[in-house]
Amino acid sequence: MQEDVLNNLLRGSEDVLLKPEFIKKLAENRPLRIKAGFDPTAPDLHLGHTVLINKLKQFQDLGHEILFLIGDFTGMIGDPTGKNVTRKPLTREEVQVNAKTYQEQIFKILDPEKTKIVFNSEWLNKLSPADLIQLAAKHTVARMLERDDFSKRYKNGQPIAIHEFLYPLIQGYDSVELKADVELGGTDQKFNLLVGRHLQEVYGQTPQTVITMPILEGLDGVQKMSKSLNNYIGIADAPDEMFGKIMSISDELMWRYFDLLSFEKTAVINSYKEQCVAGTENPRNIKFILAKEIVSRFHGGVAAGERTQEHFIAQFQKGVLPDEIEEIALTAKNGAYPIANLLKDAGLVESTSDAIRMIKQGAVKIDGEKAADPKLPIPAGSQHVYQVGKRKFARIIVN
Repeated sequence: MQEDVLNNLLRGSEDVLLKPEFIKKLAENRPLRIKAGFDPTAPDLHLGHTVLINKLKQFQDLGHEILFLIGDFTGMIGDPTGKNVTRKPLTREEVQVNAKTYQEQIFKILDPEKTKIVFNSEWLNKLSPADLIQLAAKHTVARMLERDDFSKRYKNGQPIAIHEFLYPLIQGYDSVELKADVELGGTDQKFNLLVGRHLQEVYGQTPQTVITMPILEGLDGVQKMSKSLNNYIGIADAPDEMFGKIMSISDELMWRYFDLLSFEKTAVINSYKEQCVAGTENPRNIKFILAKEIVSRFHGGVAAGERTQEHFIAQFQKGVLPDEIEEIALTAKNGAYPIANLLKDAGLVESTSDAIRMIKQGAVKIDGEKAADPKLPIPAGSQHVYQVGKRKFARIIVN
């Protein structure tokens, strides 16, 4: 096996369990069954989800079998991972609506002819109460309490419902049914993925290799990308909106996005970094490359990316953007920051009344779009480029 193939498959990954097993599987020169599961908990996918889907694409391009698992059954249980309270399960109707959009959106990346979509309700709905009890007997409470979120809740006296213990077991059982060779998941899913390995061994199968991928930070650069935190870039976002959001991220976060989202070769990305460090290239121009690549992927090819960049530049006075835009962090009270106060506290205006006047005059822009509402609340977890008049710019992060 070529070393560069292995390095490409593991690029951006957080952990490989176990790497010698993974290398051995690849050396078998057969199509491996690559599994990744997604609970349809929201109606749209965002770029954070595509970290895993991009990795599936890499395996797919090498001829491996992709099993895109939609957890329509587990979605109705509610994954407790990372939660300090019991998570509310979804209704069947909510799951079905969300699952439909997932199927439509993943083929913006994956080849529909080479992707097998499976729903875990196909086999989990057939489990009888006796089957479920037998499955529960294959794991212990002590092992469950080793999981960080369960451990913390138990020590703090917070309730843990019995059905939450069933979630990792049922997710692991999916690997048994699918006879997965490799399972991909976020770092927060490591415990659940290892349960899948354990159950495969119990059922007499060769245990799957586990590859965990980092959780992509949202536009704020701090918390994970999430629609509920309003720090996300949806893959169904309009091209101009998607481009503008990518351009709003910090220069430091840009490299994280390159590593986890770009299909560009590592050597090329490293050359971009070297140019920026040496001062021979403006990070803004490198960010244009990233934004064009992402927009092109989801909105019709290279021409779409080029067109959207032209729109973005036109919004900022025919390309007259400052080479250096000051970055300011502000802390919101009660989850949001009134725009007039935000502009004043960032030093872009003299007073809130001045801010209101400028907004009414159409002299305030957010990511190139005119702000129309002087009472607009800016939610915590957001990050945008604000422009007041022709000369005042700031990238403001609201925590």
